[in-house]
Amino acid sequence: MSHIETGSDDTLRVPVRNREKRAALAQYLRASGKWRECVEGMQEVVVQYDTARLDRLTARSLLAEQLTFAPRRQPERSPSIEIPVCYGGEFGPELASVAEMLQVDEQRVIELHTGHEHVVELIGFTPGFAYVSGLKDDLRVPRLSEPRQRVEPGSVGVAGGLTGLYALPGPGGWPLIGRTPVPLFRAGNAEPMLLQSGTAIRFVAIDAKTFARMQSP
Repeated sequence: MSHIETGSDDTLRVPVRNREKRAALAQYLRASGKWRECVEGMQEVVVQYDTARLDRLTARSLLAEQLTFAPRRQPERSPSIEIPVCYGGEFGPELASVAEMLQVDEQRVIELHTGHEHVVELIGFTPGFAYVSGLKDDLRVPRLSEPRQRVEPGSVGVAGGLTGLYALPGPGGWPLIGRTPVPLFRAGNAEPMLLQSGTAIRFVAIDAKTFARMQSP
């Protein structure tokens, strides 16, 4: 974990392949208060330093010192949470085309997406957007050639070997296979985003009636 790479003019990168170790390192560096920002990537931790206070060499030395004392123990994994998803129809307009690309039926796509554990790798792109690993290799498809102008909150997309969960409405280019009625953004909560990096997820298929019932106040 001692390797440090140069990022942009005010960032340094620490490659970390293991997700649990990456989460522990990011938490440790954020808690130190030495950095303007500390962000988890898919394979790295990126720190941003204050160029008015630190030059690159000093920042690098500080980070190297912190890495020496960084926790080696992986944090305990929290129990997985269930995310109910209504697949296909108006909620998953690309389910049929994804099935066609993979040369399977729609039910098989749903089976490939459910029944096993996924993990949120990072939050980014738009506020609350979750990049989720754990997708079966059989369910690898490309992004849309033309992104949508608006994707509804709760939408579930797949692309490039990952699942993408939209917490808020906005543009997006992931093929949509379903939508969850569970609010991924909860305004007014101390922690408004339901999902965080490291959250373990199990997707569970539901029908449209259950979706409507779960959305009712």
